[in-house]
Amino acid sequence: MALVYGFYNGMQDSSNIVATMISTRAIRPRVALWMAAICVAMGPLIFGVAVATTIGKGLAETSAMTPPTIIAALLASITWSTFTLRVGIPSSSSHALIGGIIGAVVAGFGFHAIIWSGLGKVVLSLVLSPVMGLIGGYYAVRLTYFLSRDAPPSINRWFQRGQVLSGATLALAHGTNGAQKTMGIMAMALVATGQLKTFSVPLWVVVSSALAMSSGTLLGSWSLIRTLSSKFYRVRPIHGFAAQSAATLSILMMALVGGPSSTTHVVSTAIVGAGGADRLKMVRWQVITTILASWVLTIPMTATLAMIYFVLVNLII
Repeated sequence: MALVYGFYNGMQDSSNIVATMISTRAIRPRVALWMAAICVAMGPLIFGVAVATTIGKGLAETSAMTPPTIIAALLASITWSTFTLRVGIPSSSSHALIGGIIGAVVAGFGFHAIIWSGLGKVVLSLVLSPVMGLIGGYYAVRLTYFLSRDAPPSINRWFQRGQVLSGATLALAHGTNGAQKTMGIMAMALVATGQLKTFSVPLWVVVSSALAMSSGTLLGSWSLIRTLSSKFYRVRPIHGFAAQSAATLSILMMALVGGPSSTTHVVSTAIVGAGGADRLKMVRWQVITTILASWVLTIPMTATLAMIYFVLVNLII
C-alpha cells in the first residue's frame, strides 16, 4: 500500500516537474517524463533519509503506529489522490499523508498520541516551502531580466536549454523529498510488525520507494500538466527556468534539514511568482483560488477519511 501511495505521488507530481518544459517546447513530452522518472529514482539514493525519519518517528508515538493506523492513513491518502487526479486539480500527496496519519492516530489513540513538536515542524516546512517558492520565482525572473537586459531575442533558446537542466535538478530534489515519505511509512510498518526492532530505513526500502515513485512519474497526469502549463498564464521559457530553479532550491533545502515539502505547492507558487514578476494581471487568479481551496481541504478531508477507514479496518482485522 505504501508503494501504491508512492506511485500516486509520482503521478501527481510529475506534472509539476515537466509542465513548464513541455509548455515552452523545451523538450518533447515523452522525453521529459523519462528524464524526470530517471532523476526522481536517483534522488533518494543521493541525499539521505532525513525526511523519512521525520515522517516515521516525528509525528506520532511509536505505540500508536499500528498496522491498522498505517493502513487507514494510506487508504485516505490514496483515495484523495485518486479524486484530485480525476478532476485535474494539483493536490499535495504530502498533505494527504500527514492528514491521514493524524486522523488515524486520533481515531485509535486520541490526541495525546500526536507528537505536537514534530507535527509543528512538519506544518512549518509545508507552509514555508511554498512561500519560498513564490518569492524565489518572483525574484529569479526579476534578476534574470536584469542580467539579460541587453540580450537579443535569441536568448530564449538558452532559457529553453536551461529549463531542461533545471527540470532535471527539480526531479532530483523531488525524488529526494517525495520518495522519503514512502520510505518513512514502510519503515514504520516494519517496526509495527516486529520486522525491525528500532526505526531505520533498509536499502531495499529506499530502492523500492524510489522505483515506485519513478514509475508513477513516467506515466504522468496530463490533466495536471495542462493545468500547470497553461491555465495560470502563458508560460514562456524565462518563467519556466526561473520557477524550476526556485522550486528546486526550496525543496532541496527542506530535504536536507528533514522537513517534508509539497512539490505540488512549491512549483505552483513558483510559477505564480514568476508570472507575477511580469504583471500581476497576467495571472489567472480564479484558477489559483480553486487550487488553494483544494490545498486547504486536503488535511481535514484525509484526516476524516482516515478516521472512517480506521474503524472499518479494525472491524475487518
